[in-house]
Amino acid sequence: MGERVIITLACSVCKERNYHLAVGRKKEKKLELKKYCPRCNKHTLHKEVK
Repeated sequence: MGERVIITLACSVCKERNYHLAVGRKKEKKLELKKYCPRCNKHTLHKEVK
């Protein structure tokens, strides 16, 4: 079975870590998603951090 690793998504505006996801180990690029940030009170780009 493929191993999965937990990553954290941080808001690119305020740097708050809002989301945690389980992804496969074989990904090549860092994940970037547009998600809601409760601190900014709007949808912003969230980037993967370790």
